[in-house]
Amino acid sequence: MNANEAVAMADTDKATNISLADPALLEKIDKLFELNIGEDVALPQVRLCRRGSIKASLIQLKAHYDNNDMSSGKSSVLEGLTNLPFPRGSGLCTRFATQIIFQRSQQQKIKVSIIPAANCTTDQADRLREWNKDGLQSLEGEIFYEILEEVHTLMGLKSPDSNSKKSFSDDVLKIEICGPDQEHLSVIDVPGIFKKTTEGLTTKSDIGMVKNMVSNYMRNPRAVILSVIPANVDIATQEILEMAAECDTEGGRTLGVLTKPDLVDAGAEQHVLDLIEGKSHKLKLGWCIVRNRGQKELLESSSNRHAVEQFFFMSQNPWAKVDKDRVGVEALRRRLTEILAAIVRREFGKVKDDINKKLRSCKQQLEALGPSRETRDQQQKFILELATRFQTITSLAIGANYGGDEIFEGQLDLRLATAIVNRNERFASDVSRWGHTIYFDGAEELSSPAPEPTTSREASIPVAPAPFPEYLDQAYEVSKIDVSKSQEFLSPRCFTDEDCIFELFPGSVKIKKPSREPILPWITDIYNTSRGFELGTFNASLLTLLWKKQSAKWDDLALGYISDVITIINRYTFALLQGICGDERVLNGLISVLTEDLETRYRKAIDQVKFILCVERACTPLTVNHYFAVNLENSRQLAQSTTMPAHPHIGSSRLVETKDFSRSKAANASNAKHTVQDIHDILKAYYKVARKRFVDVVCMQGADYHLVSGPDTSIRFFSPRFVTELKPDALEMIAGESVSTRKKRAELVRKI
Repeated sequence: MNANEAVAMADTDKATNISLADPALLEKIDKLFELNIGEDVALPQVRLCRRGSIKASLIQLKAHYDNNDMSSGKSSVLEGLTNLPFPRGSGLCTRFATQIIFQRSQQQKIKVSIIPAANCTTDQADRLREWNKDGLQSLEGEIFYEILEEVHTLMGLKSPDSNSKKSFSDDVLKIEICGPDQEHLSVIDVPGIFKKTTEGLTTKSDIGMVKNMVSNYMRNPRAVILSVIPANVDIATQEILEMAAECDTEGGRTLGVLTKPDLVDAGAEQHVLDLIEGKSHKLKLGWCIVRNRGQKELLESSSNRHAVEQFFFMSQNPWAKVDKDRVGVEALRRRLTEILAAIVRREFGKVKDDINKKLRSCKQQLEALGPSRETRDQQQKFILELATRFQTITSLAIGANYGGDEIFEGQLDLRLATAIVNRNERFASDVSRWGHTIYFDGAEELSSPAPEPTTSREASIPVAPAPFPEYLDQAYEVSKIDVSKSQEFLSPRCFTDEDCIFELFPGSVKIKKPSREPILPWITDIYNTSRGFELGTFNASLLTLLWKKQSAKWDDLALGYISDVITIINRYTFALLQGICGDERVLNGLISVLTEDLETRYRKAIDQVKFILCVERACTPLTVNHYFAVNLENSRQLAQSTTMPAHPHIGSSRLVETKDFSRSKAANASNAKHTVQDIHDILKAYYKVARKRFVDVVCMQGADYHLVSGPDTSIRFFSPRFVTELKPDALEMIAGESVSTRKKRAELVRKI
């Protein structure tokens, strides 16, 4: 067979070469690659290293040597596969990956564009996407060279005319070639690895960068590695095969390509044949051998690359004896097409599943970031939604409707009504049990609503209040109530001082148990040092003095109570903010803005309690409550019964006249004792009425109005009205997204 017959046969083979893969699937893979999906999902590729992808992406692995020998024939193999006249010796095609896509269409056209790298800035990516060359009819001669020069500049690569220090780029040059004679094929060509630097062109850091770039392409488990190696060298010394073995441990993704069979030394041909026949360095995809054009043939424009190659393998021994499916670029092209078809059919469903998984993950991450908050309107809407939800949950918490929202589940700090009601009861009990300085004489139970008198002095010790339920005791660190008589001191706080953020109740206070010393001598001592010229009565200021001394513990009890309620409210506020706001930056911004106003409202509650204390303790004792008269009468009857002497007819059926006892009492009591007893009875009757009034007023005005249900409480402060009054700078500080969040959101949106 002569050369002309070889040309005719080559044209016939080319015309009958039909792609075995579904064109629609191949186009989808190309589109996914264009969208940088390959950064997150392994796409089917057959790769040529230094450059590559054939739809399962073709990695062409170019071997470089210590002397920077560029003669492995990789560029010629790529040119033979793509029929593109890559500029030789210019270095323009070796600095970035190039994706070459062939598609069958009715019209002949070529389009060149750039796919920005995933690590590009937004501005740079937009600039690269805007650039393209469309409607080209060919890439012959100077056209392709000028395009590559322009791409080189756009990617910011080092050149004599620029100050750039970047030698290689992660951006990808995309060349789409369409026409009626084209097959559906895609090839990705990546820069070749090298071991020595070129002064003014490459650096030591470039060596590692290129090697990492090539390795990243090779690690794709759906990529077929096309290793291009000269047949006239010892393959045992080829680093590219070592890299392929590391990335393809099972050896099922590597296809070897031998070049330069015409330069193999006589007698060394058998080593090459052993590779092709799988007798040495066996690869599952096998080996192919091609013959590229020599320098003389390159200079002859009339030279038909495929015909010359085919003539060589049909006429030269021992290559003429090699299986025809393993020799020549056209055979290699058919082999790659077969591999491509198999990979795409096998992996496309898995690719879809992987993409869907990544898509769901990205959407979940984007949802976790919440709505975008770049503009003032977006920021205001975001905070408005938080404020509305805060108030909705607060209404449920005040109404103890804990089943109204799942946020209450397991969040004990949010059970606001329960915590405050329990603290109210504890306050009432503490005032009843510990509020008086000294026990009243023959006193009835101060906390009992019944007017009946009692003769038991011990009855003045209040019944112990019901302890907090265990779950609230754990949540609010309530001090256990010891009702034993041996308890000498009481802390007016149920919380430690550290729990009060604003230190509104500094210091540690302990309240001593009421004295069991007789009260009448105590009153007598004060009376004797304060009496005037009154006859049968006493100065009203004396009652005021005694009242202040008897109610002296109310200050600590009331301030301890209101501080605890503030702590409950404060814990509720921040626990709820944490529960509804998942963005730590927004949460911290809200706390920063709210803190000062919350403290102001807390201080109003404390000031109100101090005002109540001033009214109750510093002013003249006053009441119009009729129970004062009832209590006073009961006290006098109790005092009279306790001083009644024995009578011989008591216990018999005969009537006893009480005047006998009154005379006896009057005869034995001095004027001072009568006055002291009256002071005691009045003080006792008033204390009982005032204590109940005091507890109610402190709970209603100090706690409920100023902290819970009033119109300007701290838990009502974070409201839609508060949001609408925020200035733009405050909105930005609270709801503005951090730089990292914005970058993450942009990245997720880009991926989705």
